[in-house]
Amino acid sequence: MAQDATARTDEITEKVTSFIRERFLDGDPQGELDETTPLLEWGVLNSLNTVVLLNYVRTDLGVTVPPRKINARDLKNIRNISEMIRKIAAESAA
Repeated sequence: MAQDATARTDEITEKVTSFIRERFLDGDPQGELDETTPLLEWGVLNSLNTVVLLNYVRTDLGVTVPPRKINARDLKNIRNISEMIRKIAAESAA
């Protein structure tokens, strides 16, 4: 079960990283983005980009993030975003 959760988180991480890289960083030609990049601190995620990202999560990943779940800790980096998405998806499936 834990292995499935890890695999799911890895898949989500890959998709979210690709989306952020292409949509907000012009493809990230220097390859600076990784799962621990401080997205809020570096200004990658601002209010508009956060809405765009959450829309992508809803439409492409099929997970709706409730407004009460949106906080700076969960949006800090791709690792936290991916874990938040996985948890919400698991709660929805239960």
